[in-house]
Amino acid sequence: MTHEAAHPVAYTPQQTWFARNRSLIIRHGVIWFFMLIILAPLAWVLLLSVKSLPDSMRGQLWPRKFDFTHYGYVLGKIETLPQNLFNSIYVTGATVIITTLCAVLAGYALVHLRPFGRAVIFTALLLSLYFPTRVVAIISIYELQDSLGLINSTTGLILPYVTLNLAISVLIMRAVFQLVPHEVIESARLDGAGVWKTLWFIGLPLVRNGLVVVLIVNFVTAWGEFLLGSTLTNDQEARTMPVVLAAAQGGMGQWAWPRIAAVYVIVVTPGLIAFAFAQKLFFKGLAEGVVKG
Repeated sequence: MTHEAAHPVAYTPQQTWFARNRSLIIRHGVIWFFMLIILAPLAWVLLLSVKSLPDSMRGQLWPRKFDFTHYGYVLGKIETLPQNLFNSIYVTGATVIITTLCAVLAGYALVHLRPFGRAVIFTALLLSLYFPTRVVAIISIYELQDSLGLINSTTGLILPYVTLNLAISVLIMRAVFQLVPHEVIESARLDGAGVWKTLWFIGLPLVRNGLVVVLIVNFVTAWGEFLLGSTLTNDQEARTMPVVLAAAQGGMGQWAWPRIAAVYVIVVTPGLIAFAFAQKLFFKGLAEGVVKG
C-alpha cells in the first residue's frame, strides 16, 4: 500500500460565491436599506412637485403627465416667497460666517493659547449641549430681542442663531485643533510669526476638514431652524423659508400639494448641493474630531 493510500487527503468542498461574500452582502444590504429610507421621501416629494393637479389626487407614485409650472407659480404668484428665500440665504450665510469665525478663534485659543480657566470653559460648553435652550429659554430670548428692538427683524435672527450654534462649533474646532502638534505652532512662533499669522498660515490649513464640518453643521442648523424664526418674527416678509413652509399647510388655497412639494424642493436643494460637494471633507473631518474628542 502506498503512502498516499494510507493517508487519504480530506476533501473540502469549495465555498459558494454567496458564502465567501456573505458579510459584504449583508453590509451593503443594510446600507442600501437605510439609503432607501432616506431617499424614498425625497423622491416622492420631487415627483409630486412635477405632477399635474389631477395627478396629485391619485395614489400613483409616477405622474401621468409632468407639470413643471408649479415652480414658476410659487416663485411668481406667491408674493413673499422670493423675499423669504433671500431671508433664509441672508440669515444662514451670516450665521455660518460669524459662528465659524468665533469657533475657529475659540478652538485655537483653548488648545494652543491655553487661557486661564479653559477647563471650566470646556465643561460649560459641554454641559450646554444637554440644556434644551430653544425650548426652555425661548421666553428669555424673546424678551432680550424685544429689549434690543429686534423683534420682527430678519437681521435679529442672526444673534440667537449664532448663540445657539456656538457651543457645538467651538467643541468641534477644539477637537480638531488638538490634532495639530504644539511643536508646529511653537516652531512658527520661534520663527517670528505672530498669533494671527500662525493661525492663518499654519493652523487653518491643517484643520480645513474640521472647518468644513463646522460650516456644514451650522448651515444645516440655521437653514432649517423653525422655532425661533416663527417666534421672533410676525410679518410674512420677515420670515425664513421653514416658517413660511410650515404656514403654507395651514389652509391657504394657493398652496396645493404639488406647489407645497415644489417649495420643499426649493428649500432642501441648497443643503443637498452643499453637502454633495463637501461630503468627503465632512466625513473625514468628523472622523478626525470623533477620534481625538
